[in-house]
Amino acid sequence: VERAGHTDEKGDPQKNQILSKNRAEVIYNYLVSSGIKKERLTFRGYGQSRPIALNKTIEGRQKNERIQFRITKK
Repeated sequence: VERAGHTDEKGDPQKNQILSKNRAEVIYNYLVSSGIKKERLTFRGYGQSRPIALNKTIEGRQKNERIQFRITKK
């Protein structure tokens, strides 16, 4: 299972990339500390590259600042 971190389009794209990775990594670390094996988990930051809403409104930006769980194949 991949933890995918995302951000809105506000701010510097490189900093948003780091922020999204850090968001996903925090969840990853929590799950590992809760007993889930590392081998079953991954995390990745996508920054602002995959919005699900328009960034022109507060509501849209809030939707884009998210963590998603994605099932992946090995």
